Amino acid sequence: MPTKEDTLVADLAEKLHTPPRRDLSFYLVLFVGVLPIWSVVPLSWAFVIYALHSGLLWTFAWKGWCLFALALSEVFFSVYHYNLATFISGPGPNVASNLHELQAIFRRVLQAGLASLPEEGFDEETLDVDRPGSPAETVTVLDYNDPRAVDFRNYLRTWFNKAPWSSIRRHEMYAWLYWSIFNASFPGIEKVSEAHRKVLNEVIQLLEHRAGSKIPEGSNPAASPLLLTLDPVNVAWRPLIWYAGVALSNTFLRRSLRSKWNVKIGVYKDLEYVLRVPPTWNAHTGPRPIVFMHGLGLGLTQYRRFIEHIFVSLPDYPILVPLLPHVSQEILHPRFLRPMGRREMTECLAGLLAELGWADLDEPSSDASDFEEKAPAGPKEEAKAARVQKGVTMLSHSNGSFSHAWMLKTHPRMVTRSCFVDPVTFCSWEGDLCYNFIYRPCANGLDLVIKYFVGTELGVANFLQRHFDWSSNCLWYEEIPNARDHKKTMFVLGGKDSIIDATRVKRYLTSHGVRKGLRFDPDGHHGQALLTSSPCHHEIFRWLREQH
Repeated sequence: MPTKEDTLVADLAEKLHTPPRRDLSFYLVLFVGVLPIWSVVPLSWAFVIYALHSGLLWTFAWKGWCLFALALSEVFFSVYHYNLATFISGPGPNVASNLHELQAIFRRVLQAGLASLPEEGFDEETLDVDRPGSPAETVTVLDYNDPRAVDFRNYLRTWFNKAPWSSIRRHEMYAWLYWSIFNASFPGIEKVSEAHRKVLNEVIQLLEHRAGSKIPEGSNPAASPLLLTLDPVNVAWRPLIWYAGVALSNTFLRRSLRSKWNVKIGVYKDLEYVLRVPPTWNAHTGPRPIVFMHGLGLGLTQYRRFIEHIFVSLPDYPILVPLLPHVSQEILHPRFLRPMGRREMTECLAGLLAELGWADLDEPSSDASDFEEKAPAGPKEEAKAARVQKGVTMLSHSNGSFSHAWMLKTHPRMVTRSCFVDPVTFCSWEGDLCYNFIYRPCANGLDLVIKYFVGTELGVANFLQRHFDWSSNCLWYEEIPNARDHKKTMFVLGGKDSIIDATRVKRYLTSHGVRKGLRFDPDGHHGQALLTSSPCHHEIFRWLREQH
């Protein structure tokens, strides 16, 4: 008979979700930051229409003509922006991946959290297993009140707009699974092919085992699923002057970096990058090159201070920064609405690293297990150890962790050391990332800044809502080389991150034995670790300076 405590835990997945009330900061940002920019477009339309309809246009002096020209430019640009938004509003171009591969990934999702792992992890020094909690668990029928089943139901309902678990019906679950596997709208169980129906029934049976609960037949539109790449794209207009300002700023910074830091702005295939190689750097004995994968926002304009801080703090290190125009609001860039997927990005980045001589495509550059590498024994081995082993240190922030994950999945031996800052690639199967960034109503000023200035921007919305490949974007513990070696892998999380559930990511990592390599700031917000005022910032640079 379940105890009172078990009942309270079980009720967690039935708890009604009530969005927090908007605070004062929301309205401050709305009226001071968002509305002045948002209103440029409708005011421009009103001014142009009034000037033409009233005939006042012909009485304007040169200042009036200039103002009219600017307003007319905004009108034409808004039509162009609307056409682009309409263009991306259709179904995403992603095609379904290999069916057997997707089934294996779904099974891996169901296995997550199934092993009885302590939340505080293991003793790194005495742990004698290679991959604690690796996907060796069998998905069996759990009891309804089993804490693992309760936790699974509670996070899975996030994909149903946090509706109580008992309100989710089979039709909506089929629709979510059909989107997840085939990236298509669910036509109804009677209309899908026999092969697809078999896959759906197999997956939903395993899901019911994992949840410790049968999903009732029928339909309940109140618990409709979040179908990220099929739902209407959420785009908020912004004026030409905004995009012009971003373009001018990024163009100026490209020239500034060339003159001030002697960097090279190059293009490898379609991948644009910033490269700085110190003239005295030696490929055999010099420090290991660093690759920085930036996140969503304004590109160089947003990350300039951090990149320049890397240049100043690590003057002897080669630095490579791939530029991602599709998430940098560079609307005139030819790749603005054609973001690189996993295959193209890894081919370009791996090819560039090989061309620079920083890593080999075929030869291994690091041991992909958790065990420490053996110390060299003889003179030849010592001489070989004195040479820096090929491979790069990859540092990623936020959305950049997706590209980081792709490289670890595809070319793990090219990345010798990894540092994840505010990573969105872990636990992304749980739905918090998509819900918080795309669907959650804004409750405070920070949420509104992230939503309007980043999340609903045309290029970012296109990337996240039409090109999001969740199976490729998920990174599992066992896919990270040397994950428990704090000298080779570092994770930085902020407890007040409003985009990811940092506490759950922390629990996932620590339960697999990550201890010394984890930096968790209970008061840290998303992106705060990149600021010099953050204690984690100094930890990141201390780790980057270490020679391993």
